Amino acid sequence: MGKPVDDARDSVLAGVGTLRQYAELGPVHRGRALAGNDEAIDLMAYGPRGVVAVITPWNDPVAVACGLLGAALVTGNTVVHKPSERTPGTGHHLVQLLAPHFPDGVLNLVNGDGTTGASLAHADVDVVAHVGSTATGRAIAAACARTGAKALLENGGKDPLLVDAGVDPVWAAGQAALGAFANSGQICVAVERIYVVESVAPAFLDALVAEADAWEPRIGPLVDRRLREAVDSQVQQAVKDGATALRGGTVPAGPGAFYPPTVLSDCTDTMAVLREETFGPVAPVAVVPSFAEGLRRAATSDYGLAATVLTRSMSNAQQAWRTLPAGTVKVNAVFGGAPGGAAHPRRHSGQGFGYGPELLDEMTAVKAVHLEAPPGGW
Repeated sequence: MGKPVDDARDSVLAGVGTLRQYAELGPVHRGRALAGNDEAIDLMAYGPRGVVAVITPWNDPVAVACGLLGAALVTGNTVVHKPSERTPGTGHHLVQLLAPHFPDGVLNLVNGDGTTGASLAHADVDVVAHVGSTATGRAIAAACARTGAKALLENGGKDPLLVDAGVDPVWAAGQAALGAFANSGQICVAVERIYVVESVAPAFLDALVAEADAWEPRIGPLVDRRLREAVDSQVQQAVKDGATALRGGTVPAGPGAFYPPTVLSDCTDTMAVLREETFGPVAPVAVVPSFAEGLRRAATSDYGLAATVLTRSMSNAQQAWRTLPAGTVKVNAVFGGAPGGAAHPRRHSGQGFGYGPELLDEMTAVKAVHLEAPPGGW
């Protein structure tokens, strides 16, 4: 999908690590005995749900797929995997590598565009697990409401970054650039809107422009020109509505789908670049008078995937993670976290656990078992 080679290798290694994690967690996945009649046995027993449809995105096609496939397979389900039509070859090779390690028919592959995914979501399956756009996630949720399948969805995001007064503006700009420009902004939890307290804003913006200059030779293209047109449309509309392009914001001449790291200042919450998912290397900045105002605006969104706060105040850090309506809140680091972490996306960003040991719960059904001996014994 256009990743630089080193980034692609890192993504494959992340997928391997995820498979190893679920290979270890699966055999010890929980069940429990219940305290009941001394002459009976009572259990809560976990078992596979049945058939899991796994519909995965193009932006990290190995790592994301390994998470859903690993959790579904280790809990005993059979799987039908549909990779994105933008990265069908990656999905094909991944299934080729994994399928021989399971009995025939356990891991299956279908390729196709959105109509294929829609057919799969409407099929007689037990779970539909999807990572991708909000529009597709809503369509899957509607299909599952009709079929009775469980919908496990991680949809889009519009993740905020809040920069507090008193932080090092150069360090903060480095964090913002990492969140906005890594993988050319094509990450579900990318930084897509930045609120910076006015006392630190000038130095932060200068440093962010310098970061954008440094990132340009390091990033790859967008996945295709269709996405580039959508990203540039948001940027041009923001400039038309009063934003200032401090860096980037123009489509380069020549072939391919490259879009430069872009820094926008003077952004407002009415602009699509601060309201709608961008999925490109764009860092839109709004200056706020106080941390409290920035926190209020960061919490105001139709999405609730992740959020980041950069602050030297423990009080503000505590207030932020308690207040922000997002599945993941990170303080003083845009990426990172223990590998077992799991979270519930909020609002338009989805439903259900997508990572961690809790994903095994999503892939299993629970039976309450009560076992007594017949009169006279067994």
